[in-house]
Amino acid sequence: MINLLPQRLGSVVVLGAHCDDIAIGAGGTLLTLCGQRPGLRVDALVLSGGGTEREAEERAALAAFCPGANLDVTVLKLPDGRLPAHWDEAKNALEELKQRTDPDVVFAPRTVDAHQDHCGLAQLVPTVFRGYLALGYEIVKWDGDLGRLAAYVPLADELAERKVRLLQEHYASQRHRPWYDREAFLGLARIRGIECQQRYAEAFEVNKLILDLRG
Repeated sequence: MINLLPQRLGSVVVLGAHCDDIAIGAGGTLLTLCGQRPGLRVDALVLSGGGTEREAEERAALAAFCPGANLDVTVLKLPDGRLPAHWDEAKNALEELKQRTDPDVVFAPRTVDAHQDHCGLAQLVPTVFRGYLALGYEIVKWDGDLGRLAAYVPLADELAERKVRLLQEHYASQRHRPWYDREAFLGLARIRGIECQQRYAEAFEVNKLILDLRG
């Protein structure tokens, strides 16, 4: 197992197709980063849910998942499940975000995610954030699209538990879903932890990684 530690990490961009995507896929990582780096800049862009109860949930949740961060959240009003038909609007939103940020890492859905909105957003990321480290998070759901991932962020026990608790506390609109429960979220974190020789972890897709070994 090889650990790569960034020399600097002062700014991250987190992207979601829907409210709760970011928290489900990278909530533990955000808790870890923000806990270790007070004042970390976090720019979040969510493509759908704007003007609904879900936007309020998302803003409150991301504030909880990014304690002490310099957090900026934008929630758009693109229709759920229709991203392919709103490609230009989504691309423009990412371009506008890129103009005002210079992140050390970008978190977004995986390119092989079965949901068309997740997959579409993932495909846009390298067309906008060229040359940036992009990590693709996973979202457990009924599609059965989980796979073998290459990058892991170990989670302390208390942060794994905190992630699950915050998901339940802040996304009341999603509690009716049969897969949206403690066992699903903590179970996946336990499996990913086993894979990287830890107790809990979040796993990410990496499509391109540059190693600078010049010292």
